[in-house]
Amino acid sequence: MRKETAVRVEERYERVLETIEDLREASLESPVIVEGKNDREALRNIDVPGKIISLNDGLPIFATCEEVSRTHESAVILTDWDHRGGQLCRLLREGLAANGVRYDVDLRGRLARLCRKEVKDVEGLAKYVHRIQRVKAESATPLRRRPLPRSRRLP
Repeated sequence: MRKETAVRVEERYERVLETIEDLREASLESPVIVEGKNDREALRNIDVPGKIISLNDGLPIFATCEEVSRTHESAVILTDWDHRGGQLCRLLREGLAANGVRYDVDLRGRLARLCRKEVKDVEGLAKYVHRIQRVKAESATPLRRRPLPRSRRLP
């Protein structure tokens, strides 16, 4: 298995942050549908401003899709990228389409591809994004020069 170079890691980090920014923008026009309350909190922690709908709010999936169709023409599906999340994504796609709602699964797919090794779910996304931001901030800080030892200083 090939190790990622520092450049490839930095490119991946940049693409993750770009995808998060795309998610923020999409949430302003379309609700983001997640699996649970912890997922909702994670998205709030990374400053996703729009409406976030949790599937575990007690409504069946199809009823959630009907509710979305009453107020929105489109939605972003952001379920976890595990097997169960894939099943929920499929059910949401079918339910939203049956109610005439356009859906976006591209953001979910991009995040799954970019984060699969490090993060398995939406809940872990906030920590990952904060870690990326910290690494980027540290790499942007210029190295402080240590003073030369006295023996090397010019008189």
